Amino acid sequence: MAREVWRHGGVRSAPAQGAGNRERAAEEAAGRGDARYGSVKGCRQGKALSPQAKREAVAAIRKKVNISERRACRLVGLSRSVLHYKARLDHENDALRARLVELAHERRRFGYRRLHAMIEREGIQANHKRVHRLYREAGLAVRRRRRRHGVMIEREQLALPSGPNQVWSIDFVMDALSNGRRLKCLTVVDDFTKEAVDIIVDHGISGLYVARALEQAARLRGYPKALRTDQGPEFTSRALNQWAYANGVTLKLIQPGKPTQNAYIESFNGKFRDECLNEHWFTSLAHARALIAAWRQDYNEQRPHSALNHLSPAEFAAKYRATADAPAAFQELV
Repeated sequence: MAREVWRHGGVRSAPAQGAGNRERAAEEAAGRGDARYGSVKGCRQGKALSPQAKREAVAAIRKKVNISERRACRLVGLSRSVLHYKARLDHENDALRARLVELAHERRRFGYRRLHAMIEREGIQANHKRVHRLYREAGLAVRRRRRRHGVMIEREQLALPSGPNQVWSIDFVMDALSNGRRLKCLTVVDDFTKEAVDIIVDHGISGLYVARALEQAARLRGYPKALRTDQGPEFTSRALNQWAYANGVTLKLIQPGKPTQNAYIESFNGKFRDECLNEHWFTSLAHARALIAAWRQDYNEQRPHSALNHLSPAEFAAKYRATADAPAAFQELV
């Protein structure tokens, strides 16, 4: 039948033949259900505009057409509060960006995490993601220096000392003056507090020189219970063995070819070279000693250390000593 009976007894004619098919065909041709684009062959919806793009669109519309801000926002689908949000935030970002750039120029080898820790010390409240974004926008990313790849060896987990002066690690770092003469640096680190106990700089350092330097450092902060070294001739010398025996210090010699057994001092030496030795051109021994001593003081007192929850080694040591329950204090601080 070509007619359809309504529920209340009325009669209506059947829909025209093929009308539904034509509607479906029109929708399929458009590719989407949006009637605004149905007449355009192959039309695809573009990506949603970001708030910044919409702000620029509002500015462009108002520049070409004399309409109100409210109407321009309505046309691009942007809230007026969002339109003015960045304007309020710009002032804060400008101040933070300026301080970030200033700190990055002072500490050229610091990444955004340590710069964020330095900014927080100054009482500036800034989320680390915001600092990272401004850091990238300002082009402050630290250029990575190429590292020499050695033989792959198995890494060993070092036991962490239970307090200061439990274990000191010592090692040598080599450099040169501007005239090519060799510099030899003896680095001494407390494995627990990460403090640079001392950095001795000279043209040559013998085993007796090492023993005398350690004696001078021990008189200022006490003798360590153990001393971790490699098996270099200066560290296996009779002078150092006699000093260790006389003061009750146990010598812990790592295995040959396994620097990871002395990982704490190796990590420190990497920072020392990257942030100090590679950043300066030493003209004399006195010049080198002065700059290295200044860097060591800054490292101990100012530089945030990632292993100490971004406290400086001196801050960590002071908080540890001020706490009665040492093991519990360590768990809270780190």
